[in-house]
Amino acid sequence: MNAARREIRTVLVANRGEIAVRVVRACRELGLGVVAVCSEADRHAAHAELADRAIVLGPPEPAASYLRGDLILAAARQAGADAIHPGYGFLAENAGFAEACAEAGIVFIGPSPAVIRAMGEKTAARALMEKAGVPVVPGALLPAPGPNGSFAPEAVHEVCDRVGYPLMVKAAFGGGGKGMRLVPDRAQVVAACEGAAREARGAFGDGTVYVEKYLARPRHVEFQVFGDSHGNVVHLFERECSIQRRHQKIIEESPSPALDADLRARMGAAAVAAARAVRYEGAGTIEFLVDQGGGFYFLEMNTRLQVEHPVTELVTGQDLVCAQILVAGGAALPWRQEDLAVRGHAIECRVYAEDPENGFLPSLGRLLLLREPTGPGVRVDSGVRQGDEVTLHYDPMIAKLSVHAHDRPAAIARMAAALRGYPILGVTTNHEYLLAVLATPAFGAGRLHTGFLDEHLPGWHSGREGSAAVALLAAAAAEPERASRTGGAAPRAAAPAVDSPWDRLGRFRHPGLG
Repeated sequence: MNAARREIRTVLVANRGEIAVRVVRACRELGLGVVAVCSEADRHAAHAELADRAIVLGPPEPAASYLRGDLILAAARQAGADAIHPGYGFLAENAGFAEACAEAGIVFIGPSPAVIRAMGEKTAARALMEKAGVPVVPGALLPAPGPNGSFAPEAVHEVCDRVGYPLMVKAAFGGGGKGMRLVPDRAQVVAACEGAAREARGAFGDGTVYVEKYLARPRHVEFQVFGDSHGNVVHLFERECSIQRRHQKIIEESPSPALDADLRARMGAAAVAAARAVRYEGAGTIEFLVDQGGGFYFLEMNTRLQVEHPVTELVTGQDLVCAQILVAGGAALPWRQEDLAVRGHAIECRVYAEDPENGFLPSLGRLLLLREPTGPGVRVDSGVRQGDEVTLHYDPMIAKLSVHAHDRPAAIARMAAALRGYPILGVTTNHEYLLAVLATPAFGAGRLHTGFLDEHLPGWHSGREGSAAVALLAAAAAEPERASRTGGAAPRAAAPAVDSPWDRLGRFRHPGLG
Protein backbone atom coordinates (compact mmCIF):
# COMPACT_ATOMS: atom_id res chain seq x y z
CA MET A 1 0.00 0.00 0.00
CA ASN A 2 1.18 3.49 -0.83
CA ALA A 3 0.31 5.65 2.19
CA ALA A 4 2.18 8.77 1.02
CA ARG A 5 0.40 12.08 1.49
CA ARG A 6 -0.38 13.90 -1.74
CA GLU A 7 -1.40 17.49 -1.20
CA ILE A 8 -4.49 18.43 -3.20
CA ARG A 9 -5.33 22.11 -3.50
CA THR A 10 -7.16 22.30 -6.84
CA VAL A 11 -9.32 19.63 -8.47
CA LEU A 12 -10.24 19.50 -12.13
CA VAL A 13 -13.62 17.82 -12.73
CA ALA A 14 -13.40 15.76 -15.91
CA ASN A 15 -17.13 15.36 -16.46
CA ARG A 16 -20.40 17.21 -16.99
CA GLY A 17 -23.98 17.28 -15.75
CA GLU A 18 -25.16 16.36 -12.27
CA ILE A 19 -22.04 14.43 -11.24
CA ALA A 20 -19.81 17.38 -12.16
CA VAL A 21 -22.02 19.68 -10.06
CA ARG A 22 -21.83 17.16 -7.19
CA VAL A 23 -18.02 17.11 -7.28
CA VAL A 24 -17.77 20.90 -7.51
CA ARG A 25 -19.86 21.20 -4.35
CA ALA A 26 -17.73 18.63 -2.52
CA CYS A 27 -14.59 20.59 -3.40
CA ARG A 28 -16.23 23.74 -2.05
CA GLU A 29 -16.94 21.98 1.28
CA LEU A 30 -13.31 20.95 1.53
CA GLY A 31 -12.07 24.46 0.75
CA LEU A 32 -10.40 23.37 -2.49
CA GLY A 33 -10.09 25.20 -5.77
CA VAL A 34 -12.14 23.60 -8.54
CA VAL A 35 -11.86 23.77 -12.32
CA ALA A 36 -14.47 22.55 -14.79
CA VAL A 37 -14.01 21.42 -18.36
CA CYS A 38 -16.79 21.69 -20.90
CA SER A 39 -17.65 21.25 -24.52
CA GLU A 40 -18.68 24.20 -26.65
CA ALA A 41 -22.31 23.20 -26.06
CA ASP A 42 -21.79 23.33 -22.28
CA ARG A 43 -20.15 26.77 -22.00
CA HIS A 44 -23.05 28.00 -19.86
CA ALA A 45 -23.93 24.71 -18.19
CA ALA A 46 -24.41 24.58 -14.42
CA HIS A 47 -21.14 22.75 -13.70
CA ALA A 48 -19.14 25.24 -15.79
CA GLU A 49 -20.64 28.26 -14.06
CA LEU A 50 -20.34 26.84 -10.53
CA ALA A 51 -16.59 26.14 -10.79
CA ASP A 52 -13.87 28.74 -10.21
CA ARG A 53 -13.14 28.60 -13.92
CA ALA A 54 -14.12 26.53 -16.94
CA ILE A 55 -11.93 25.46 -19.83
CA VAL A 56 -13.54 24.63 -23.17
CA LEU A 57 -12.29 21.35 -24.61
CA GLY A 58 -13.85 21.27 -28.06
CA PRO A 59 -17.02 20.47 -30.02
CA PRO A 60 -20.15 19.00 -28.37
CA GLU A 61 -19.46 15.41 -29.41
CA PRO A 62 -17.93 13.51 -26.44
CA ALA A 63 -15.26 11.96 -28.67
CA ALA A 64 -14.02 15.48 -29.42
CA SER A 65 -14.30 16.81 -25.85
CA TYR A 66 -15.06 14.82 -22.70
CA LEU A 67 -13.36 11.67 -24.00
CA ARG A 68 -10.17 13.49 -25.02
CA GLY A 69 -7.80 12.63 -22.18
CA ASP A 70 -4.98 14.61 -23.77
CA LEU A 71 -7.07 17.80 -23.79
CA ILE A 72 -8.21 17.24 -20.20
CA LEU A 73 -4.62 16.79 -19.00
CA ALA A 74 -3.59 19.91 -20.89
CA ALA A 75 -6.41 21.79 -19.16
CA ALA A 76 -5.27 20.47 -15.77
CA ARG A 77 -1.73 21.69 -16.41
CA GLN A 78 -3.03 25.05 -17.64
CA ALA A 79 -5.14 25.48 -14.49
CA GLY A 80 -2.49 24.19 -12.09
CA ALA A 81 -4.75 21.37 -10.87
CA ASP A 82 -3.20 18.82 -8.51
CA ALA A 83 -5.92 16.20 -9.06
CA ILE A 84 -8.59 15.08 -11.52
CA HIS A 85 -11.97 13.69 -10.46
CA PRO A 86 -13.42 11.68 -13.36
CA GLY A 87 -16.97 11.28 -12.00
CA TYR A 88 -18.57 8.28 -13.73
CA GLY A 89 -18.82 7.46 -17.40
CA PHE A 90 -16.47 9.03 -19.95
CA LEU A 91 -12.92 8.37 -18.64
CA ALA A 92 -13.77 7.19 -15.12
CA GLU A 93 -12.80 3.56 -15.79
CA ASN A 94 -10.14 4.21 -18.43
CA ALA A 95 -6.89 2.71 -17.15
CA GLY A 96 -4.87 4.49 -19.84
CA PHE A 97 -6.16 7.87 -18.67
CA ALA A 98 -5.42 7.05 -15.02
CA GLU A 99 -1.92 6.05 -16.10
CA ALA A 100 -1.45 9.29 -18.05
CA CYS A 101 -2.48 11.27 -14.95
CA ALA A 102 0.18 9.50 -12.87
CA GLU A 103 2.83 10.16 -15.53
CA ALA A 104 1.85 13.85 -15.50
CA GLY A 105 2.17 14.00 -11.70
CA ILE A 106 -1.56 14.60 -11.28
CA VAL A 107 -3.60 12.62 -8.74
CA PHE A 108 -6.34 10.51 -10.34
CA ILE A 109 -9.19 10.38 -7.81
CA GLY A 110 -9.90 6.70 -8.14
CA PRO A 111 -8.13 3.34 -7.97
CA SER A 112 -4.83 2.50 -9.64
CA PRO A 113 -4.61 1.75 -13.38
CA ALA A 114 -3.75 -1.87 -12.55
CA VAL A 115 -6.95 -2.31 -10.52
CA ILE A 116 -9.08 -0.65 -13.22
CA ARG A 117 -7.63 -3.05 -15.79
CA ALA A 118 -7.99 -6.13 -13.59
CA MET A 119 -11.63 -5.47 -12.73
CA GLY A 120 -12.63 -4.04 -16.12
CA GLU A 121 -12.01 -7.33 -17.91
CA LYS A 122 -14.90 -9.50 -16.76
CA THR A 123 -13.27 -12.90 -17.12
CA ALA A 124 -10.09 -11.83 -15.30
CA ALA A 125 -12.24 -10.30 -12.55
CA ARG A 126 -14.15 -13.58 -12.19
CA ALA A 127 -10.89 -15.47 -11.77
CA LEU A 128 -9.67 -13.00 -9.12
CA MET A 129 -12.93 -13.30 -7.21
CA GLU A 130 -12.87 -17.10 -7.30
CA LYS A 131 -9.34 -17.01 -5.89
CA ALA A 132 -10.52 -14.65 -3.11
CA GLY A 133 -13.34 -17.04 -2.19
CA VAL A 134 -16.13 -14.81 -3.51
CA PRO A 135 -19.02 -16.82 -5.09
CA VAL A 136 -19.31 -16.41 -8.87
CA VAL A 137 -21.96 -17.50 -11.36
CA PRO A 138 -20.85 -20.69 -13.18
CA GLY A 139 -19.45 -19.69 -16.56
CA ALA A 140 -16.59 -19.93 -19.05
CA LEU A 141 -14.74 -17.92 -21.70
CA LEU A 142 -15.55 -18.77 -25.31
CA PRO A 143 -12.79 -19.53 -27.80
CA ALA A 144 -11.88 -16.70 -30.16
CA PRO A 145 -13.99 -16.42 -33.34
CA GLY A 146 -12.47 -16.92 -36.75
CA PRO A 147 -11.30 -14.10 -39.06
CA ASN A 148 -14.82 -13.72 -40.47
CA GLY A 149 -16.35 -13.39 -36.98
CA SER A 150 -17.83 -16.89 -36.94
CA PHE A 151 -17.38 -19.43 -34.15
CA ALA A 152 -16.65 -23.12 -34.58
CA PRO A 153 -20.00 -24.66 -33.57
CA GLU A 154 -18.46 -27.70 -31.90
CA ALA A 155 -16.23 -25.48 -29.69
CA VAL A 156 -19.18 -23.29 -28.66
CA HIS A 157 -21.33 -26.34 -27.88
CA GLU A 158 -18.61 -27.95 -25.81
CA VAL A 159 -18.27 -24.88 -23.56
CA CYS A 160 -21.98 -24.05 -23.33
CA ASP A 161 -23.14 -27.62 -22.72
CA ARG A 162 -20.78 -27.69 -19.73
CA VAL A 163 -22.21 -24.43 -18.32
CA GLY A 164 -25.83 -25.48 -18.95
CA TYR A 165 -28.95 -23.79 -20.34
CA PRO A 166 -30.45 -21.25 -20.20
CA LEU A 167 -27.34 -19.08 -20.25
CA MET A 168 -26.21 -15.51 -20.87
CA VAL A 169 -23.61 -14.50 -23.47
CA LYS A 170 -21.74 -11.39 -22.31
CA ALA A 171 -19.02 -9.06 -23.58
CA ALA A 172 -15.78 -9.52 -21.64
CA PHE A 173 -15.11 -5.78 -21.90
CA GLY A 174 -17.78 -3.13 -21.35
CA GLY A 175 -21.30 -3.20 -19.96
CA GLY A 176 -24.64 -1.41 -20.13
CA GLY A 177 -26.28 -4.38 -21.85
CA LYS A 178 -24.11 -4.15 -24.99
CA GLY A 179 -22.87 -7.51 -26.28
CA MET A 180 -25.35 -9.43 -24.11
CA ARG A 181 -27.75 -12.21 -25.18
CA LEU A 182 -30.06 -14.59 -23.33
CA VAL A 183 -29.88 -18.06 -24.88
CA PRO A 184 -32.66 -20.49 -23.91
CA ASP A 185 -31.31 -23.62 -25.59
CA ARG A 186 -28.53 -25.22 -27.65
CA ALA A 187 -30.16 -24.51 -31.04
CA GLN A 188 -29.65 -20.74 -30.79
CA VAL A 189 -26.32 -20.49 -29.01
CA VAL A 190 -23.88 -20.15 -31.94
CA ALA A 191 -25.85 -17.33 -33.61
CA ALA A 192 -26.24 -15.57 -30.24
CA CYS A 193 -22.50 -15.74 -29.55
CA GLU A 194 -21.68 -14.34 -32.99
CA GLY A 195 -24.19 -11.52 -32.59
CA ALA A 196 -22.90 -10.62 -29.12
CA ALA A 197 -19.30 -10.63 -30.35
CA ARG A 198 -20.14 -8.31 -33.26
CA GLU A 199 -21.97 -5.90 -30.97
CA ALA A 200 -19.16 -5.97 -28.39
CA ARG A 201 -16.54 -5.31 -31.07
CA GLY A 202 -18.51 -2.31 -32.33
CA ALA A 203 -19.20 -0.87 -28.86
CA PHE A 204 -15.93 -1.61 -27.04
CA GLY A 205 -13.37 -2.42 -29.74
CA ASP A 206 -13.03 -6.02 -28.48
CA GLY A 207 -15.27 -8.91 -29.46
CA THR A 208 -14.27 -11.29 -26.66
CA VAL A 209 -17.36 -12.88 -25.09
CA TYR A 210 -18.02 -15.38 -22.32
CA VAL A 211 -21.04 -17.34 -21.09
CA GLU A 212 -22.66 -17.54 -17.67
CA LYS A 213 -25.42 -19.72 -16.28
CA TYR A 214 -28.68 -17.76 -16.43
CA LEU A 215 -30.33 -17.16 -13.07
CA ALA A 216 -34.13 -16.92 -13.30
CA ARG A 217 -35.68 -13.81 -11.70
CA PRO A 218 -32.55 -12.74 -9.81
CA ARG A 219 -32.18 -9.59 -7.77
CA HIS A 220 -29.38 -7.15 -8.53
CA VAL A 221 -27.86 -6.10 -5.19
CA GLU A 222 -24.62 -4.15 -4.95
CA PHE A 223 -22.40 -3.25 -2.00
CA GLN A 224 -20.62 0.08 -1.67
CA VAL A 225 -16.98 -0.50 -0.69
CA PHE A 226 -14.30 1.97 0.28
CA GLY A 227 -10.56 1.46 0.74
CA ASP A 228 -7.60 3.67 1.52
CA SER A 229 -3.83 3.58 1.05
CA HIS A 230 -3.34 2.42 4.65
CA GLY A 231 -4.92 -0.99 4.09
CA ASN A 232 -8.36 -0.18 5.51
CA VAL A 233 -11.42 -1.48 3.66
CA VAL A 234 -15.07 -1.18 4.71
CA HIS A 235 -18.46 -1.57 3.11
CA LEU A 236 -21.28 0.94 3.46
CA PHE A 237 -24.04 -1.62 3.01
CA GLU A 238 -26.13 -2.45 -0.01
CA ARG A 239 -28.30 -0.94 -2.70
CA GLU A 240 -31.12 -2.83 -4.38
CA CYS A 241 -30.89 -2.11 -8.13
CA SER A 242 -33.28 -4.70 -9.58
CA ILE A 243 -35.62 -2.21 -11.29
CA GLN A 244 -33.91 -2.04 -14.67
CA ARG A 245 -34.88 -1.37 -18.24
CA ARG A 246 -32.63 -3.00 -20.84
CA HIS A 247 -30.01 -3.58 -18.13
CA GLN A 248 -30.02 0.08 -17.13
CA LYS A 249 -31.07 0.88 -13.55
CA ILE A 250 -33.89 3.39 -13.11
CA ILE A 251 -34.83 2.99 -9.41
CA GLU A 252 -32.41 2.14 -6.60
CA GLU A 253 -32.94 1.83 -2.88
CA SER A 254 -31.22 1.02 0.40
CA PRO A 255 -31.51 -1.17 2.33
CA SER A 256 -32.63 -4.04 0.11
CA PRO A 257 -36.02 -5.47 1.13
CA ALA A 258 -34.61 -8.97 0.47
CA LEU A 259 -31.66 -9.00 2.87
CA ASP A 260 -31.91 -10.10 6.49
CA ALA A 261 -29.09 -9.47 8.97
CA ASP A 262 -27.34 -12.77 8.21
CA LEU A 263 -27.36 -12.42 4.41
CA ARG A 264 -26.32 -8.77 4.69
CA ALA A 265 -23.33 -9.72 6.87
CA ARG A 266 -22.24 -12.53 4.50
CA MET A 267 -22.55 -10.39 1.37
CA GLY A 268 -20.80 -7.46 3.06
CA ALA A 269 -17.91 -9.72 4.08
CA ALA A 270 -17.64 -11.02 0.50
CA ALA A 271 -17.62 -7.45 -0.86
CA VAL A 272 -14.81 -6.45 1.49
CA ALA A 273 -12.87 -9.61 0.57
CA ALA A 274 -13.26 -8.72 -3.11
CA ALA A 275 -11.93 -5.18 -2.53
CA ARG A 276 -9.03 -6.47 -0.40
CA ALA A 277 -8.10 -8.99 -3.09
CA VAL A 278 -7.14 -6.12 -5.43
CA ARG A 279 -5.92 -3.72 -2.71
CA TYR A 280 -8.66 -1.32 -3.62
CA GLU A 281 -8.39 2.41 -2.85
CA GLY A 282 -11.29 4.86 -3.08
CA ALA A 283 -14.99 4.30 -3.72
CA GLY A 284 -16.05 1.19 -5.59
CA THR A 285 -19.00 -1.14 -5.95
CA ILE A 286 -19.23 -4.92 -5.85
CA GLU A 287 -22.29 -6.06 -7.76
CA PHE A 288 -24.03 -9.35 -6.99
CA LEU A 289 -26.91 -11.35 -8.37
CA VAL A 290 -29.10 -12.89 -5.65
CA ASP A 291 -31.17 -15.93 -6.56
CA GLN A 292 -34.60 -16.81 -5.21
CA GLY A 293 -33.08 -19.08 -2.57
CA GLY A 294 -30.82 -16.40 -1.13
CA GLY A 295 -27.65 -17.55 -2.89
CA PHE A 296 -25.48 -14.69 -4.13
CA TYR A 297 -22.90 -14.48 -6.89
CA PHE A 298 -20.31 -11.89 -7.95
CA LEU A 299 -21.37 -10.07 -11.11
CA GLU A 300 -18.77 -7.33 -11.58
CA MET A 301 -16.90 -4.52 -9.85
CA ASN A 302 -17.36 -0.89 -10.80
CA THR A 303 -14.09 0.92 -10.09
CA ARG A 304 -15.68 4.34 -9.64
CA LEU A 305 -18.44 6.21 -7.90
CA GLN A 306 -21.90 4.95 -8.85
CA VAL A 307 -24.74 7.04 -10.22
CA GLU A 308 -26.87 5.82 -7.30
CA HIS A 309 -24.45 6.79 -4.50
CA PRO A 310 -26.97 9.29 -2.96
CA VAL A 311 -29.07 6.49 -1.45
CA THR A 312 -26.01 5.25 0.46
CA GLU A 313 -25.22 8.77 1.61
CA LEU A 314 -28.77 9.23 2.85
CA VAL A 315 -28.97 6.03 4.90
CA THR A 316 -25.43 6.19 6.33
CA GLY A 317 -25.02 9.96 6.66
CA GLN A 318 -21.58 9.81 5.00
CA ASP A 319 -20.30 11.98 2.13
CA LEU A 320 -18.72 9.61 -0.39
CA VAL A 321 -17.41 12.26 -2.78
CA CYS A 322 -15.54 14.19 -0.09
CA ALA A 323 -14.18 10.88 1.16
CA GLN A 324 -12.91 10.07 -2.34
CA ILE A 325 -10.95 13.30 -2.49
CA LEU A 326 -9.46 12.96 0.98
CA VAL A 327 -8.46 9.33 0.46
CA ALA A 328 -6.86 10.22 -2.89
CA GLY A 329 -4.76 12.74 -0.96
CA GLY A 330 -3.47 9.99 1.33
CA ALA A 331 -5.83 10.36 4.31
CA ALA A 332 -6.97 7.25 6.16
CA LEU A 333 -10.64 6.37 6.35
CA PRO A 334 -12.23 7.65 9.55
CA TRP A 335 -14.61 4.69 9.74
CA ARG A 336 -14.29 1.25 11.20
CA GLN A 337 -16.89 -1.23 9.99
CA GLU A 338 -18.60 -1.19 13.39
CA ASP A 339 -18.96 2.61 13.20
CA LEU A 340 -21.22 2.37 10.15
CA ALA A 341 -24.95 1.78 10.33
CA VAL A 342 -28.09 2.17 8.22
CA ARG A 343 -30.81 4.51 9.40
CA GLY A 344 -34.19 4.58 7.72
CA HIS A 345 -34.78 3.92 4.03
CA ALA A 346 -33.76 5.78 0.87
CA ILE A 347 -35.00 5.53 -2.73
CA GLU A 348 -33.61 7.15 -5.87
CA CYS A 349 -35.45 7.62 -9.17
CA ARG A 350 -33.64 8.64 -12.34
CA VAL A 351 -35.69 11.33 -14.05
CA TYR A 352 -35.14 11.24 -17.81
CA ALA A 353 -36.18 13.37 -20.75
CA GLU A 354 -37.60 10.40 -22.63
CA ASP A 355 -40.93 9.13 -23.91
CA PRO A 356 -41.96 5.84 -22.25
CA GLU A 357 -44.93 5.54 -24.64
CA ASN A 358 -42.66 5.79 -27.67
CA GLY A 359 -39.99 3.21 -26.98
CA PHE A 360 -38.31 5.40 -24.35
CA LEU A 361 -36.78 7.52 -27.10
CA PRO A 362 -34.93 10.62 -25.82
CA SER A 363 -37.06 13.77 -25.78
CA LEU A 364 -34.98 16.69 -27.02
CA GLY A 365 -35.71 20.35 -26.49
CA ARG A 366 -35.51 23.29 -24.10
CA LEU A 367 -36.63 23.00 -20.48
CA LEU A 368 -39.28 25.71 -20.58
CA LEU A 369 -40.26 25.15 -16.97
CA LEU A 370 -38.49 23.23 -14.21
CA ARG A 371 -39.38 23.33 -10.52
CA GLU A 372 -37.45 20.94 -8.29
CA PRO A 373 -39.31 19.46 -5.31
CA THR A 374 -38.18 20.38 -1.79
CA GLY A 375 -39.06 19.36 1.73
CA PRO A 376 -37.85 17.08 4.53
CA GLY A 377 -35.96 14.08 3.24
CA VAL A 378 -35.99 15.18 -0.43
CA ARG A 379 -32.75 15.54 -2.41
CA VAL A 380 -32.29 16.49 -6.07
CA ASP A 381 -28.96 15.93 -7.86
CA SER A 382 -29.17 17.80 -11.15
CA GLY A 383 -26.92 19.42 -13.71
CA VAL A 384 -29.61 21.34 -15.59
CA ARG A 385 -31.69 24.43 -14.93
CA GLN A 386 -34.78 25.99 -16.41
CA GLY A 387 -33.93 27.23 -19.89
CA ASP A 388 -31.25 24.61 -20.53
CA GLU A 389 -31.54 22.34 -23.55
CA VAL A 390 -31.59 18.54 -23.71
CA THR A 391 -29.51 17.65 -26.77
CA LEU A 392 -28.70 14.50 -28.69
CA HIS A 393 -25.04 14.63 -27.64
CA TYR A 394 -25.44 13.52 -24.01
CA ASP A 395 -27.42 11.22 -21.76
CA PRO A 396 -30.96 12.64 -21.35
CA MET A 397 -31.05 12.27 -17.56
CA ILE A 398 -32.42 15.47 -16.05
CA ALA A 399 -31.85 14.61 -12.41
CA LYS A 400 -31.62 11.98 -9.74
CA LEU A 401 -34.49 12.43 -7.30
CA SER A 402 -33.78 10.82 -3.91
CA VAL A 403 -35.82 10.62 -0.72
CA HIS A 404 -35.14 9.43 2.83
CA ALA A 405 -37.73 8.37 5.39
CA HIS A 406 -38.02 6.25 8.54
CA ASP A 407 -39.08 3.09 6.68
CA ARG A 408 -39.71 1.76 3.17
CA PRO A 409 -43.46 2.48 2.92
CA ALA A 410 -42.86 6.07 4.05
CA ALA A 411 -40.02 6.43 1.52
CA ILE A 412 -42.25 5.16 -1.31
CA ALA A 413 -44.97 7.63 -0.34
CA ARG A 414 -42.46 10.48 -0.11
CA MET A 415 -41.01 9.64 -3.52
CA ALA A 416 -44.46 9.55 -5.13
CA ALA A 417 -45.30 12.95 -3.64
CA ALA A 418 -41.97 14.40 -4.80
CA LEU A 419 -42.49 13.14 -8.36
CA ARG A 420 -45.97 14.64 -8.46
CA GLY A 421 -44.56 17.96 -7.29
CA TYR A 422 -41.80 18.09 -9.92
CA PRO A 423 -43.12 20.04 -12.94
CA ILE A 424 -40.99 19.87 -16.09
CA LEU A 425 -42.25 21.31 -19.35
CA GLY A 426 -40.65 21.52 -22.79
CA VAL A 427 -39.71 17.85 -23.00
CA THR A 428 -41.48 14.57 -22.30
CA THR A 429 -40.31 12.84 -19.11
CA ASN A 430 -40.66 9.45 -17.44
CA HIS A 431 -42.47 10.86 -14.37
CA GLU A 432 -45.69 8.91 -14.87
CA TYR A 433 -43.84 5.70 -15.66
CA LEU A 434 -41.85 5.97 -12.42
CA LEU A 435 -45.10 6.61 -10.51
CA ALA A 436 -46.61 3.52 -12.14
CA VAL A 437 -43.65 1.41 -10.96
CA LEU A 438 -43.97 2.72 -7.40
CA ALA A 439 -47.72 1.99 -7.41
CA THR A 440 -47.28 -1.64 -8.49
CA PRO A 441 -48.36 -3.94 -5.60
CA ALA A 442 -45.31 -6.16 -6.15
CA PHE A 443 -43.01 -3.15 -5.76
CA GLY A 444 -44.72 -2.16 -2.53
CA ALA A 445 -44.27 -5.71 -1.26
CA GLY A 446 -40.58 -5.71 -2.20
CA ARG A 447 -40.94 -8.62 -4.65
CA LEU A 448 -38.29 -7.35 -7.06
CA HIS A 449 -36.15 -8.95 -9.76
CA THR A 450 -34.30 -7.79 -12.84
CA GLY A 451 -37.22 -8.68 -15.14
CA PHE A 452 -39.71 -6.75 -13.01
CA LEU A 453 -40.63 -4.11 -15.60
CA ASP A 454 -41.21 -6.62 -18.40
CA GLU A 455 -43.39 -8.68 -16.08
CA HIS A 456 -45.46 -5.93 -14.48
CA LEU A 457 -45.48 -3.04 -16.99
CA PRO A 458 -45.22 -4.54 -20.49
CA GLY A 459 -46.36 -2.07 -23.13
CA TRP A 460 -47.17 0.48 -20.45
CA HIS A 461 -49.40 3.40 -21.45
CA SER A 462 -50.55 6.19 -19.17
CA GLY A 463 -54.08 6.08 -20.59
CA ARG A 464 -54.48 9.78 -19.82
CA GLU A 465 -53.73 11.82 -22.92
CA GLY A 466 -52.36 15.23 -22.05
CA SER A 467 -52.91 14.73 -18.32
CA ALA A 468 -49.26 15.04 -17.39
CA ALA A 469 -48.86 18.44 -19.03
CA VAL A 470 -52.03 19.74 -17.40
CA ALA A 471 -50.99 18.51 -13.96
CA LEU A 472 -47.53 19.99 -14.28
CA LEU A 473 -48.87 23.34 -15.44
CA ALA A 474 -51.19 23.40 -12.44
CA ALA A 475 -48.33 22.60 -10.09
CA ALA A 476 -46.21 25.34 -11.63
CA ALA A 477 -48.99 27.89 -11.42
CA ALA A 478 -49.56 27.11 -7.75
CA GLU A 479 -45.94 27.91 -6.87
CA PRO A 480 -44.84 31.58 -6.84
CA GLU A 481 -41.62 32.49 -8.57
CA ARG A 482 -38.66 31.68 -6.38
CA ALA A 483 -37.04 35.01 -6.91
CA SER A 484 -40.02 36.86 -5.44
CA ARG A 485 -39.91 34.66 -2.35
CA THR A 486 -36.20 34.74 -1.61
CA GLY A 487 -35.03 38.15 -2.75
CA GLY A 488 -31.43 36.97 -2.85
CA ALA A 489 -29.17 34.55 -1.01
CA ALA A 490 -27.93 35.02 2.53
CA PRO A 491 -24.19 35.56 2.97
CA ARG A 492 -22.13 32.49 3.80
CA ALA A 493 -20.94 32.08 7.39
CA ALA A 494 -17.21 31.79 7.95
CA ALA A 495 -15.98 28.21 8.31
CA PRO A 496 -15.04 27.23 11.89
CA ALA A 497 -11.53 26.15 12.80
CA VAL A 498 -11.06 22.40 12.42
CA ASP A 499 -8.55 19.80 13.55
CA SER A 500 -8.59 17.67 10.40
CA PRO A 501 -10.26 17.48 6.97
CA TRP A 502 -12.69 14.90 8.34
CA ASP A 503 -13.68 17.23 11.22
CA ARG A 504 -14.41 19.94 8.66
CA LEU A 505 -17.25 17.79 7.39
CA GLY A 506 -18.55 16.85 10.84
CA ARG A 507 -17.64 13.21 10.20
CA PHE A 508 -19.76 13.42 7.03
CA ARG A 509 -23.08 13.78 8.84
CA HIS A 510 -25.71 15.13 6.48
CA PRO A 511 -27.79 18.06 7.75
CA GLY A 512 -31.09 16.82 9.10
CA LEU A 513 -29.83 13.28 9.74
CA GLY A 514 -28.49 14.02 13.23
